[in-house]
Amino acid sequence: MSDAIPEFRKAEATEVGITGSALTSGVGARTWSEVAIIVAVAIVVIGGLEFVLWWREVPDYIFPRPSLIAAALVKEFPLILPHLGYTLVTLFAGFTIGAVIGMVLAAVVTQYPLVEKVITPYILVLVTTPMLALVPLLILRFGFGYTPRIIAVALAVGPMVMINAATGFRRTDSAKIALARSYGATTLQMFWKIRAPMALPMILVGLMIGSIFGLLTAVGAEMVGGGFGLGNRLTTYSSMINMPEFFAVILLLSFIGILIYITFFLIGKKWASWQT
Repeated sequence: MSDAIPEFRKAEATEVGITGSALTSGVGARTWSEVAIIVAVAIVVIGGLEFVLWWREVPDYIFPRPSLIAAALVKEFPLILPHLGYTLVTLFAGFTIGAVIGMVLAAVVTQYPLVEKVITPYILVLVTTPMLALVPLLILRFGFGYTPRIIAVALAVGPMVMINAATGFRRTDSAKIALARSYGATTLQMFWKIRAPMALPMILVGLMIGSIFGLLTAVGAEMVGGGFGLGNRLTTYSSMINMPEFFAVILLLSFIGILIYITFFLIGKKWASWQT
């Protein structure tokens, strides 16, 4: 009789996560030649756009040249900076609340199918309802401060985190669960030792998607009502037809989105890349 411990393996396994997606398989330049190519392409694209807009004499109030956008960003940055802080406060607060609630609900519905059947219709309503439509109602109830914006961001983040986290919790190999149960592991031990680590890539995907949705919701809520935030700057600049400043704020929002993506990619590369 063999005393070897049986192993549960699959011939091929494909994990879904930040580190295994099409856009993350080769993030970053590894050689100076790749850096030169990336810089050259950027120069050609931006320089070509600058030349075409100048050559066609496109008015600045329709589409400003990249040089004007960069100059506006530098010039208006001291004025934009406080509004950037307001937007980040709304995003971080709403994201934290929504992510925590989404993770808790994902853990509960994974362990208790009856709870899933009860709350699934409400989650579908939240996913399919644009949160910006609720902002005016929230403003009527809570005023023009942070509260309605944070609630809207949390409602946008929570379902995304819950759906992806619950998917990750269910992707756990049943053979591993059976082996742990045969050794007397409790439900809580199996969740923290097996389900949670195996679900980490999907959890990070949910957090990344939720943060992007949260950023869009925060900016949209600031455009609907209130006197502060980057969304308010967009409304103000567009009403004054200051399009270089308008595109400067959009460029800043793009930088925030890219930073969010890079942050979760690095976290996934450090803590979840072992699954690949």
